[in-house]
Amino acid sequence: MKRLRFSRSQLCLPYAVFLILFVIAPLLVIFYYAFTNGQGQITFNNFIAFFTNTNTIGTLLYSLLLAATTTIICLLIAYPTAYILARSGFKKQYVILMLLVLPMWINFTLRITALKEVLSVLEGNISQYPFLNSVIGMTYDFLPFMILPLYTCFQKLDKNLMEAASDLGANKFIVFLRVTLPLSVPGIISGITMVLLPSMTNYVVLDMLYNSTYIMGSLIGSYFSAYDWHNGSMISLILLAIIFIVTLITNRFGDKDSKSGRNLL
Repeated sequence: MKRLRFSRSQLCLPYAVFLILFVIAPLLVIFYYAFTNGQGQITFNNFIAFFTNTNTIGTLLYSLLLAATTTIICLLIAYPTAYILARSGFKKQYVILMLLVLPMWINFTLRITALKEVLSVLEGNISQYPFLNSVIGMTYDFLPFMILPLYTCFQKLDKNLMEAASDLGANKFIVFLRVTLPLSVPGIISGITMVLLPSMTNYVVLDMLYNSTYIMGSLIGSYFSAYDWHNGSMISLILLAIIFIVTLITNRFGDKDSKSGRNLL
């Protein structure tokens, strides 16, 4: 019986079809609505309206502040946690890691509902602290996404580099500052990317924790709910551009720092 052989280009056809139907085609639709008006005429008024409207600019700044605060807190918690877990001699460290990731297996709505009940016990009327509760909810939701890349990065670190630095007379603090920290930058960048970008648009946490302030995700949803696809599409493109720029900067910064870390020795 003759065996069927497929070339690489043929094996890529299903992915190409998926990419065209579910990525490229929707983006083309968004581009069309973003740069047209209700009569189908090409216009840049939607772009100008975003940067001249104080409400949309305020929403963007609030989204950035909320995302940056969440990312910093996640990094401060996840970095020592991942470092201690990866560099320790625990035989059951994978079990501990699984316990840290275990909440991700539970339904998102159930997790935030349970967190809301805890916050209501601790704070009483949690609607009085909308920003604080949103940061807590975002941190609780995205913390595993910061721990996992850091843990993987620490696991791959070459112990010989740290031992060599110690043999050359460096104390533990200098070894961490000059060797461990620069080499862990790729994990930091991956964690920041996985937390910062989604937290700019995850408005479900805000809604469930009584934060009535809009962020970019909820602002886009409000325009589409009102059948204003043109402004909603333009805001989506602007947010996509911001995400692309942030990703580009963090990737270049990570490559530069990881190379400098290797050259320290």
